[in-house]
Amino acid sequence: MSITLSSSSFADNGEIPRRHTCQGDDISPALAWSGLPGGSKSLVLIVDDPDAPDPAKPKMTSVHWVLYDIPPTSPGLAEGVKLLPPGTREGKNDWKRTGFGGPCPPIGRHRYFHKLYALDTVLGDLGEPNKTKVEAAMKGHILGQAELVGTYEKG
Repeated sequence: MSITLSSSSFADNGEIPRRHTCQGDDISPALAWSGLPGGSKSLVLIVDDPDAPDPAKPKMTSVHWVLYDIPPTSPGLAEGVKLLPPGTREGKNDWKRTGFGGPCPPIGRHRYFHKLYALDTVLGDLGEPNKTKVEAAMKGHILGQAELVGTYEKG
C-alpha cells in the first residue's frame, strides 16, 4: 500500500480554486492522506512551485508552505486550517513567514506541488527552518511519500 494525498478543494493536476490564491482569500486547501507506512513517526508537508517566476523560463522554486512533525494519526488538514494538529511545527515559506502562502504567479500557468513525506522519526524543534533545512533533517528518514499537483494562472 502506498501513501495517497488528495484534496477536496481541487483534483490532481487540476486548477486550484481562486479562494486559495492571492486573488482570493489566500487560504490553504483541504488535504487528506491515507496509506501511511508502518513505523511512521511524523509527516512533513512541503508546498512549492518549480515554475517561478515564468514557466517558460523557470529560475527558482518558490516555497509556499512548510509543515513538519505532523502526527501520523492526523488524517489531514482542513481548508483554511488555523489550528494545526498538536505537535505540528511550521517552517518558513519564501515570504520569510510561517503559514500558507497561496499561489500568486506573475506570469503563465504554474504548477504547485503538495508533497507529503512519512518519516521514521520526529524531527524536533528546528526553530523556524526553511525548506532546505527541513529536507536536510529528513534525509535518511523517509519511509514513503505522495504528491498532489494543482495549477493556477492569474486571470
